[in-house]
Amino acid sequence: MTAQIIDGKAFAAGVREKVAAHVARLKEENDITPGLAVVLVGEDPASQVYVRSKGKQTVECGMNSYEHKLDVDTSEEDLLALIAKLNNDPAVHGILVQLPLPGHLNEDLVINSIDPAKDVDGFHISNVGLLGTGQKSMVPCTPLGCLMMLRDHHGSLSGLNAVVIGRSNIVGKPMAQLLLGDSCTVTIAHSRTKDLPEVVRRADIVVAAVGRPEMVPGDWIREGATVIDVGINRIPAPEKGEGKMKLVGDVDFESASKVAGAITPVPGGVGPMTIACLLANTLTACCRANGLAEPEGLTA
Repeated sequence: MTAQIIDGKAFAAGVREKVAAHVARLKEENDITPGLAVVLVGEDPASQVYVRSKGKQTVECGMNSYEHKLDVDTSEEDLLALIAKLNNDPAVHGILVQLPLPGHLNEDLVINSIDPAKDVDGFHISNVGLLGTGQKSMVPCTPLGCLMMLRDHHGSLSGLNAVVIGRSNIVGKPMAQLLLGDSCTVTIAHSRTKDLPEVVRRADIVVAAVGRPEMVPGDWIREGATVIDVGINRIPAPEKGEGKMKLVGDVDFESASKVAGAITPVPGGVGPMTIACLLANTLTACCRANGLAEPEGLTA
């Protein structure tokens, strides 16, 4: 068996097209333009790349992009004041504070200062609680992207056995809640799970989000299972030359793709869906703020 490749890059392009079409209708019919504010503290190179990409894709979808770049030594008081200003700005429908923050800033305090209705990352404790109790919330972007791809591939997820490897607040836990919401039978596995390989082999769906390069080999995967690889790890690539690096996932793609029914590659799988779902969340937040119907197929 050779697994079907779930092309996250192509899927994300489709999501962005749907977002752009809905944004155009909002402008034409309601004279409303969704706005996303991104706050970057410091000059972390990876964060700068992410913020540029988010800003570019926001504008390409017809939304307003507001970037706030603050010095690395910005005080907590000043950052919270900016967030309060954005909370009260009716032109801003989504607020994202780029993580990680410099060490002197309390990430939990900062995230929980964002208006939950504008928390397009879905990290606010209110959104975590709403998601956990099956209520309408803002959903974390990466798990939402995984759910969209699984729904597209399987249609109904009802009754399927799903194993989520990883218990982070950003991916593992919300992913499990979303799968439960679609009536999967869900196991959250982690580094201390007894007989982890056997647990994974029972799964129709495997979501790997542990941050360990190629941790999951093909012989852990049940024949025909769907594998969603959230991991993005840099490892040495001596075949490319001395000092060269390459990106790999948490799953050993070469062996897993020989037994899985479908699998996401790294890169080009889950990664592109994260920003696409950020745009979808901003659109959803805008519609909710204005009492308008939410876009179909772009939220949980």
